[in-house]
Amino acid sequence: MHVSKRINKIGVSPTMKVAAEAKLMQSRGESVIDFSVGEPDFPTPQNVKEAAKRAIDNNQTHYTLNNGTIELRAAISQKLKKENGLDYLSNDIIVSTGAKQSLYNAVQSLVHDDDEVIFSSPYYVSYPEMVTLAHGHSVIIPTTEETEFNLTPGQLEKAITSKTKVLILSYPTNPTGSCYTKEELEAFAEIVETNNLYVICDDIYENIIYDDNKFVCFAALNENIKNRTVVVNGFSKSYAMTGWRIGYAAGPEEIIKAMNKIQSHSTSNASSISQAAALEALNGPQDFIEMMRKEYEQRRDFIFEQIISIKGITCFKPKGAFYLFPNLKYYFGKSTSVFRIEHSFDLAMYLLHQVKVATVPGSAFGAEGYLRLSYATSMENLKEGVERIKEGLAQLH
Repeated sequence: MHVSKRINKIGVSPTMKVAAEAKLMQSRGESVIDFSVGEPDFPTPQNVKEAAKRAIDNNQTHYTLNNGTIELRAAISQKLKKENGLDYLSNDIIVSTGAKQSLYNAVQSLVHDDDEVIFSSPYYVSYPEMVTLAHGHSVIIPTTEETEFNLTPGQLEKAITSKTKVLILSYPTNPTGSCYTKEELEAFAEIVETNNLYVICDDIYENIIYDDNKFVCFAALNENIKNRTVVVNGFSKSYAMTGWRIGYAAGPEEIIKAMNKIQSHSTSNASSISQAAALEALNGPQDFIEMMRKEYEQRRDFIFEQIISIKGITCFKPKGAFYLFPNLKYYFGKSTSVFRIEHSFDLAMYLLHQVKVATVPGSAFGAEGYLRLSYATSMENLKEGVERIKEGLAQLH
């Protein structure tokens, strides 16, 4: 059997590969500290779970409108107005099976054959694969610790060609935790308007932001930008609802209609139960978000100080999300009697099998020389995991 050439061009998500290996080891009874998967370790809020149970008991178990229930889209519209200063009608919003599906649908709707899509590295692992599946070309702009892993206006201008169609902006960013100021976004907006680009904004980590940093939604900068932007968000990170698979997008009606077409022939509507839960998440108490954010901030401070104390490691201090992205190039070329470290995948596999700590190689995000460590786990696991990493690295010579 031969699968299509298109599918052979893409690979399985590297984060899922590492997580699968870690889970296999755990199933054999091995004590693995898992820093690989990017999902909150908190349970979904009780009021949200209760709303899902009520939906089942009330037999809300049938198809909904393809683009989501009227009630949920109205609640999303209110959220975007209140929190982000954006006015969207219900027809400008689509509910999908996770923010990832919203991103995929947006890329498929906007990208034609040979269109160029710009985004920076380190990037979310699925961006280039989504572009490939749309028959587009990824134009990846590398960023550095020196610029806090942020794309600069100069880099963006230089990368634009006659084929450039879309800019993907994500902040706070997976895997680095970098973020943009309003002034930086305004500089991008000027370039976007001048070059008639479309923008897909991945805002999934908007509520997980630290210190004095403030989240500014790109689409809210001005009306013209709003008309060129698809805002993607969801419930996985803010409400610890990863397994519920529920996300959404808002944007120009024409683009949302196109996304709705794709969805109608792929998944149809998102789970009716998950939509009922998401409605309660938006309409119910919001104190869970701040509780979770504060806990992440404490964890970030701890693991950052621990990691930068290790010989040879440098690291940007994340401004948001729940990942640390340390530079471990110092350990390349080092070895034990069994392992030799040539690149980040080697290092990730070494830590997994030698000291039983699961991380994700930076190469998965287009940034060789780094590892991604998720601190969305207990402080107890963080302390134990860091000690194991120190022990493992100390064995390399």
